[in-house]
Amino acid sequence: MITRFVVCMVFALTPFLALAQGAPGSLKVGIIGLDTSHAVAFTKLLNDSAAPSELANCRVVAAYPKGSPDIESSVRRVPEYTQQVRGLGVEIVESIEELLKRVDVVLLETNDGRPHLEQALAVFRSQKPVFIDKPVAGSLADAIAIYEAAKKYDTPMFSSSSLRYAEGAQALRGGSAGRVLGADVYSPCSLETTHPDLFWYGIHGVETLFTVMGGGCESVVRSNSPDFDVVAGTWKDGRIGVFRGIRQGASGYGGTVFGEQGIQPVGPYGGYRPLVVEIVKFFRSKQPPVSAEETLEIYAFMEAADESKRRDGAPVRLDEVMSMARDKATKRLAELDGK
Repeated sequence: MITRFVVCMVFALTPFLALAQGAPGSLKVGIIGLDTSHAVAFTKLLNDSAAPSELANCRVVAAYPKGSPDIESSVRRVPEYTQQVRGLGVEIVESIEELLKRVDVVLLETNDGRPHLEQALAVFRSQKPVFIDKPVAGSLADAIAIYEAAKKYDTPMFSSSSLRYAEGAQALRGGSAGRVLGADVYSPCSLETTHPDLFWYGIHGVETLFTVMGGGCESVVRSNSPDFDVVAGTWKDGRIGVFRGIRQGASGYGGTVFGEQGIQPVGPYGGYRPLVVEIVKFFRSKQPPVSAEETLEIYAFMEAADESKRRDGAPVRLDEVMSMARDKATKRLAELDGK
């Protein structure tokens, strides 16, 4: 009878013992930046005691909350979001260095893209895999510098909008309409004066465009007004993809794809969970699901759109803005990480 009782107790306590000792394959996650709702949403998904298997054993344990002193929304959100993640069992620390001592992998969630390069460099030096939320940086030059630094330190990283993993967008990328010949997509496009126009929120729609079209955009032309943006990109094979940014009237996420086998809607936004699943896969495999080349092309598209605006709607080649940004990126890295 005693033996049977002991066996039953061992089986009952096994999950708790494994958790206490660090279950095989378990990952401790750290968050940098608590000025975006993503930080709270991701923590709720990962720290849920009933998390599905694809999210299990990957728990947020520490966070460094600092936001941006010159962006009002950041200043306002940090206290509230800090309280919320603390309530989910997350330790709040005073520096990135303290965070890195406690975790295996990192979610860089600071809403402001401008400090991302300096923040990411600290993570890269530790060689801990890191997901960098949108925008990957506050400029194309810094985006290039981030990927160059990740390569230098041999640290796995990727960045993506959650819109990339909407069910419809993934189905179209997988061929549900055959080869994609063109697309018109839309998203909200609020502006933030500290960032290039499309980096702040237009990134969601632009990422959707590249998800369904793939890489290979050669040049862009932008038309804009205070309430709207329309950016038409021409791909090297003659295909045309269009992004419409909305700041007035009804809004949302979606679009239409023109394929060899049919015309299909992109479909609705599917929430954060599909992205978080991909992040956890990445943390475990250390294989980025989105290439550096495609992500940098997205940011070059947006930078070229800004340049087209400055040139009163003239076409701008992506290789032109990439060339200028690469020179700046080299100087930025020399200043911040000149080793």
